[in-house]
Amino acid sequence: MQRTSSLITRRSSFGLLAAAAFLPSRALANVAPPRSEIRDGLAKRFADEGTAGTFVGYKVDDYLIIASDRERSGERRLPASTFKIPNSLIALEIGVVTDPDKDVFPWDGVQREIEAWNKDHTLRSAIAVSAVPVYQEIARRIGEERMQHFVDLFDYGNRDIGGGIDQFWLSGNLRIDPVEQIDFVDRLRRRALPISKRSQELVCDILPVSNAGSSVIRAKSGLTGREQGSLGWMVGWAEKGGAHTVFALNMDCPGPRQVAARMTLTQACLAEIGAI
Repeated sequence: MQRTSSLITRRSSFGLLAAAAFLPSRALANVAPPRSEIRDGLAKRFADEGTAGTFVGYKVDDYLIIASDRERSGERRLPASTFKIPNSLIALEIGVVTDPDKDVFPWDGVQREIEAWNKDHTLRSAIAVSAVPVYQEIARRIGEERMQHFVDLFDYGNRDIGGGIDQFWLSGNLRIDPVEQIDFVDRLRRRALPISKRSQELVCDILPVSNAGSSVIRAKSGLTGREQGSLGWMVGWAEKGGAHTVFALNMDCPGPRQVAARMTLTQACLAEIGAI
């Protein structure tokens, strides 16, 4: 895996989150980065689940980043199906999809292990069941040149889409760390990405939603194949009244127990930092 400098010591693009609007230069040298802290109790939750992982939460109102560790929180890894968020944005922005509820991607007739993929899908239904074949077709329709343009425009991870237009986020060269995930998702949450507000509104609307007490969580999961290490992701944000916490979790998922625990661990970590 690629290593970046640690969460706590590096000046990341979080230094810009105090700004009211997105700045393409991403360079406000005199804007201080948010406060940061490590909470060992968060790391213990992964150990209790019999695995290793990392959780990073950005409490927007407190301008505070809370992480489970100093190392893994700054390691870039394959985004897997969390890339469905930028993939959806690009598709809507350039017209590959015009309406997330009406444009239909017909099933190709190939029987796959996940039964929910073996049917026609709209963008909304495809993201709900994380239908990889639909998003591979979307990526092919976008094409390499336009895909690279928007990955660069979004400043998404290492920006490397090598490895195949329908594979680069699954088994190719694209890598992103939890802090970069949070930066990207927070810009979407604020409708501050350098694309139309309509595209951002639609993607926020189709993101899977779950409830935890009085809080609402909008999040996208991800899981790499066994050949890529069975890495699980959960990225998104929690809304508790008027307070928002943007988060990214990744963890090793050697078995079904860990795969199923991605959201429950996310909720436990959010509860521990007072976000839900």
